[in-house]
Amino acid sequence: MGPKTIRFEENFAKYTGASWALSVNSATAGLHTALMSLGIGPGDEVITTPMTFAATVNAILFTGAKPVFADIDRNTLNIDPDRIEAAVTGATKAMIPVHFAGMPCNMDRIEQIAEKYGLAVIEDAAHALGASYKGRKIGADRGERHLSVFSFHPTKNITTGEGGMICTGDADLAEKITMLRQNGMSKGAWNRYAAKGNSNYDIFFPGLKYTMMDIQAAIGDSQLRELDAFNSRRRDIVSFYMKELANAKGLILPKPAPWECEHSWHIFTPLIDIDKLGITRNDFMARMKEHNIGTALHYQAVHLFSCYGEVTGLKPGSMPEAEFVSERIVSLPLFPAMTDRDALDVVEAVYDVLGNGGINETRDFNSHTCV
Repeated sequence: MGPKTIRFEENFAKYTGASWALSVNSATAGLHTALMSLGIGPGDEVITTPMTFAATVNAILFTGAKPVFADIDRNTLNIDPDRIEAAVTGATKAMIPVHFAGMPCNMDRIEQIAEKYGLAVIEDAAHALGASYKGRKIGADRGERHLSVFSFHPTKNITTGEGGMICTGDADLAEKITMLRQNGMSKGAWNRYAAKGNSNYDIFFPGLKYTMMDIQAAIGDSQLRELDAFNSRRRDIVSFYMKELANAKGLILPKPAPWECEHSWHIFTPLIDIDKLGITRNDFMARMKEHNIGTALHYQAVHLFSCYGEVTGLKPGSMPEAEFVSERIVSLPLFPAMTDRDALDVVEAVYDVLGNGGINETRDFNSHTCV
């Protein structure tokens, strides 16, 4: 860590509207550090969604706490606040809502629950850089015991190769995170060895080595300046998909949020109507590959993995909404460097794979662009 890391943090805080933005070497590290800063540990429960990447759940387990799953709303793919409230017990200390695909969760309702039961909130914003909820960027200050964690993995809306950022408006948590990410030390190496630095420091508690390097921060800072343009291009491609795939039989397109927000479109995740088509989602992915179109699975509901089923005792059938989505969801290509021709190739392949007839038999897609 050094001056470029500090600059990146300052610029990131300004962009999101956070009082503090604290860099770490991955979003997984960010979630773990956020939980540690709140004192989450053995005997505690943390509520989260089953539709997420393993890192969300692993971070809870790293602290010794128990993950508790609350089912999703299949229309938004985000955690259902009513199911969060139903899952609260005397052991519940925090919740981790995940802004799936870049669509912000219903934060007003989530914060009402947090206030009612005295819970901390950690927003898993790995997908949501640049997204906003009711006019405020995800990551903006939202009160005490509230944090947001972003990812800069190579697939994310901006990247540092690997890396993450924790945003908060809570001064006490920011101070703890600053020490936790650097072995519990009261001062980082840059502060100790800079020209006006002081080599004396203290260690108040055991910490971790979760810091970001200056070279990563330099990449991230340059990418941050391009974020709005990157996200604009993502929205253009999504608009093209939504329009041109509207009549694709057997494809259930993403639905808009029922609350005011701006989606960051980290991924584009329609559902395959396997009941109507008579093919599985995996069949669809294999056939798209035959057309030289890569697809991905984001995500298999995590409670179905052996590791988390053993911890929670959940079995297939326990999270019906997440399992419905998990069996049908697929990610179509979406990244800013896609050309209009690339997007058209995806659309043509989808129509062919779904058996909707040759794409050019129904309309002239060559006249359409993503802008």
